[in-house]
Amino acid sequence: MSNEAPVQLTHNEDIKAAIPTLAGTIAATLADAGADHFSHDDYEFLKFHGCYQQDDRDLRKTGKKYIMMVRSRIPGGVMTANQWRVFDDLSARHGNNTLRITTRQTIQFHCVPKGNLRALVQGINESLLATLAACGDVNRNVTAPPTPAYTRARERVYADCKKVALALAPKTRAYHAIWIDGVQLNLEEPENKNFADPLYGQRYLPRKFKTAFAIPPVNDMDVFTNDQGYIAIVENEELAGYNLAVGGGMGRSHGNTQTYPRLADVIGFLTPDQLLDVAKAVLTIHRDFGDRADRKHARLKYVVQERGVDWTRAEIEKRAGLELEPARPFRFTTTGDLYGWRQAVDGKWFLTLFVETGRVKDVEGHRLKTALRQVAEKFTDIEFRLSPNQNVILANVLEEDRDALNELLAEHGVKTGLRQTTVLHAAAMACPALPTCGLALAESERMLPGLVDRLEKLCEAVGLAGEEIIIRSTGCPNGCARPYTAELGFVGKAPGRYQIWLGGNLAGTRLARVWKEMVKDADIETELRPVLTRYANERFNRESFGDWCERVLLREPETGFSI
Repeated sequence: MSNEAPVQLTHNEDIKAAIPTLAGTIAATLADAGADHFSHDDYEFLKFHGCYQQDDRDLRKTGKKYIMMVRSRIPGGVMTANQWRVFDDLSARHGNNTLRITTRQTIQFHCVPKGNLRALVQGINESLLATLAACGDVNRNVTAPPTPAYTRARERVYADCKKVALALAPKTRAYHAIWIDGVQLNLEEPENKNFADPLYGQRYLPRKFKTAFAIPPVNDMDVFTNDQGYIAIVENEELAGYNLAVGGGMGRSHGNTQTYPRLADVIGFLTPDQLLDVAKAVLTIHRDFGDRADRKHARLKYVVQERGVDWTRAEIEKRAGLELEPARPFRFTTTGDLYGWRQAVDGKWFLTLFVETGRVKDVEGHRLKTALRQVAEKFTDIEFRLSPNQNVILANVLEEDRDALNELLAEHGVKTGLRQTTVLHAAAMACPALPTCGLALAESERMLPGLVDRLEKLCEAVGLAGEEIIIRSTGCPNGCARPYTAELGFVGKAPGRYQIWLGGNLAGTRLARVWKEMVKDADIETELRPVLTRYANERFNRESFGDWCERVLLREPETGFSI
């Protein structure tokens, strides 16, 4: 007889098992005009429906003002012009009149009052997109390359992205009941009380799960930061199959050495017909072996790290009923977007527009939101493609429409050239953080543009004017803007204080490492000046900042870096 105490599951595991439809009492609270927020349990259920209950942290001194964040699910980040127009309308009618492009090719609506929530989600569904599984302990939005400049195989990869997104979506009917019909499910009915999702079961996954596709040589997906990644192997313009990468993830907790960022391991090659079986196999490994007693340690990356790559490969092969081939050669060279006008492989044109920190809005002299709305109205065959670098791509543009589109954008102060902003701004990313995110320890979106301006002045002073450095910032250690693969990453630790990470690379194939445990915002230039000065003087020809940090700075004993 074992003397080991039974594992104590988290509260999240208990409520999922108790209400496996994920309905909670969401519909009843939506119908209650006197309630300004949802219960703690419904807060957790709402995530599966693509909604986060938040409060405006700028107003906490005068009392909590509850607001909602709604995240759409857009496989591969591809939207029709009509869908963009609908989203634009919804943001003005129900949110704060901005659209936030996320690092997972989705759009978030911020500052949504509870009373507007159902109308917003219903409107998204009427556009033939959804919010189901944009958050929660399930597979989230599946990402795929949006840029049509490299290979005709992109269309096949995008089609596979949509197939995986559909195959890994949860099947609960509570979503339709709540957001479309506006009714509260009777949780005592046997079909609801005993519901078990055919893929996820009653407890779903231990934590979130992320899937991405990438096409070398461009790693704009940061594919190794995902739980499972599919690296397209293209031969003679045809998709031969995918190298499978498993076990990546960014999230960690300050001061908890049991949590850490990790890059996925490439474990083998599969053919396109094996894709769905392998995708389900990887997901169910997380379902069956993930840590359900500690949500901070509940990601698939810890299963892979602790059980090993060989075990992981064997388990995938057993569950999928196949044998993976050895991984095929590939090489990534960049994670960046192609700004400005470019010609697609089909002869049409596409335009990548820089969107600072992903926030589509109107400001004086740069009315980006209005401009894109008018594009959607006047050029109805254009596709709006969202980039994991938080930019927007206007694709399928005809040659004869380019001048008119340029003119429309210029009327609103939107640049369309290769240099729409400075080099440092173009390579920077931030998460929203304050005032909406309840997890934020420090500013990010509101802080980063000003910090980049300061760093540009510093770079100019030390002889690095115009040099690209990939800079990313998050308000907490969860890593939503992927600071742990940046050349220079800022991770919030406290108001106005950041942990600094150095040493990621341009290809997204190497983790950065902690360089300074905590630096005040006002002291960032003082701390980085000697580093950037040394880089300017000591680098090899064309050596990137991250490569120099890895080769020189992070190998010096006095640096005191850690993982």
